Amino acid sequence: MSHDPPRPAGRLLLTPQDKDAPARVRRLRRLGLGERPEPAFDAFADHLARVAAAPYSMVNFIDERQQFFAGLHTPDGARGARLMAGVDGSELEPGRYMARDHGFCPHVVVRRKALVLEDVCDYPRFAGNPVVDEFGVRSYLGAPLLDRSGIALGTICVVDIEPRPWGRAGLETIKAMAAELAGQLERRDEVHGI
Repeated sequence: MSHDPPRPAGRLLLTPQDKDAPARVRRLRRLGLGERPEPAFDAFADHLARVAAAPYSMVNFIDERQQFFAGLHTPDGARGARLMAGVDGSELEPGRYMARDHGFCPHVVVRRKALVLEDVCDYPRFAGNPVVDEFGVRSYLGAPLLDRSGIALGTICVVDIEPRPWGRAGLETIKAMAAELAGQLERRDEVHGI
């Protein structure tokens, strides 16, 4: 059993090692995913935000270096102009891309399991993530998009700048919606004969 090394105070907690990244990248490229936004993914993110009553939601594909929000919902409807305001009120512009060591989706992809963080500050492992200080993220709910071979292509997730009691209902909802989108991706795969 592996354990995370101790984290020096004030240092970035490293994203877990992702041994499946090369296979994921090949699969994403074959499917034509992870390089450009798609209206269907934006619509899915909008629907996910409504269902979860969350201000932000994403359909996120992850490669070896970065995350790409192929689907994005923000409260003001901006699609890539501004993901969130900084905690000091300044506007940040990560757009549809985010470094792989930011956020919680890379953890979901490596674990291949949903992750519920009702208040990220309650979890020392996650409280030091850059999105907490830079964007003010306080709660996260995400699930992996598993293809038929078991590769986690990415995630769907919702986030809030306030703590949220997602509960069992939130967990079941995010898992069901991830399975729904994974099914759509599989049908897309079949149509293209990949």
